[in-house]
Amino acid sequence: MMMVQEDQKFHTLVHRMNAAWQLLRTWVLKGGISAQVTGLEILQSDGHIIKLIVREHGDLDLQRNPHIAADEFKLLNLLHSENVSVPKPYHLVPDGELFLKPALVIEYIEGKANFAPSNMNEYTYQLAVALSQLHRIDCSCVDVSFLPLQIENYNKLLVKDLLRLDSLLNNSDTLEKIHSFLRLPSCNKVAILHGDFWPGNLLWNNGQLISLIDWEDAAVGDPLADLANGRLEFLFHFGEDAMNCFTNHYQAMMPTVDYSHLAYWDVFAALRLCRFSEWGLDEETVKMMHDKHRFFVTQAINRLIS
Repeated sequence: MMMVQEDQKFHTLVHRMNAAWQLLRTWVLKGGISAQVTGLEILQSDGHIIKLIVREHGDLDLQRNPHIAADEFKLLNLLHSENVSVPKPYHLVPDGELFLKPALVIEYIEGKANFAPSNMNEYTYQLAVALSQLHRIDCSCVDVSFLPLQIENYNKLLVKDLLRLDSLLNNSDTLEKIHSFLRLPSCNKVAILHGDFWPGNLLWNNGQLISLIDWEDAAVGDPLADLANGRLEFLFHFGEDAMNCFTNHYQAMMPTVDYSHLAYWDVFAALRLCRFSEWGLDEETVKMMHDKHRFFVTQAINRLIS
């Protein structure tokens, strides 16, 4: 009976979106940890078949931002209008209407993440193109008031997770530098940030990057925040050379960005990604990530004190 009720909810949803559409099937999409994701296959009145996704955000995201579905819907509309490669948003389901939680209906992208690129230079180049395109959007010309400030997010991380970085940051000089930096105005223009820029949130098809997905961590702030997060993720998954290649491509495409404070943003990226031991990974992978994480933090600290 529960399955019948769930199916009926999706039939009702499709009918509300367009009374002439017919739901052909649904399926559960696996792999995400921040949302419950259901695929929909729909027959349109003209005979064409489209695939959509229903995203229901998880409890942690909703606790952090009760309006996260509506905010992501607005953001995807904005990015789609700016020709950023994101899933097209179709419909927003308010809280308690059809589903227990608010839900977002977006385009289904025929692609998958690529963790084994055959050409690392081309791979990192395409990622740098996508990130630079996002960061070039002029925030003074679009409404981004619904997005949080990334610096405030990192202020909270600094309080909560600083001790996880063991002894590397546990000295007064380094801590004072970091806290002083938080009080300084940004050297760069505010940009829209993905907030979780890593290979798992990038979809590929036939060697082409076709979509940036999962925007629940989006914010506004210094573009170096996204760059630093991507740098650490590249170090984790592909090594130091790939990290540097990605960084060099981005810097070449964004020559007007001031990179003098990148070391600070590297520290914040390390704070954000310091809980990998809790991700259910095998012991060998955790050790590898710990070693790379410590290398990344050490490099950042050395640049801060030099």
